[in-house]
Amino acid sequence: MTPGRLTNYATPSLTVFVSLQCLDMITTLLGLRLGAHEASIFIGRLMHAGPVTALLIAKIFAVFLVAAALKFNRPRVVVVLNYWSALLVSWNLVMILLAKSSS
Repeated sequence: MTPGRLTNYATPSLTVFVSLQCLDMITTLLGLRLGAHEASIFIGRLMHAGPVTALLIAKIFAVFLVAAALKFNRPRVVVVLNYWSALLVSWNLVMILLAKSSS
């Protein structure tokens, strides 16, 4: 990828990636504590090992995905993953608000 081509897309931010992964874990655990349910089938099945264990496995998978994307010079994957993670954190916050309002 040439430097000029990268400017056509958002620059991948590993700081944003780590922050969003932490926020996802926190909001997921808070939502579960308030009675929300895991929407992801993959994570839901991992929850049998425990919520923290399941989330750590998912985050390790995300780190490997980002590492592979950067190794193979695919920075857009990181940008897309950041947008996806921001959407998940937003979803978690909505579920927390709904769970709090129903209790």
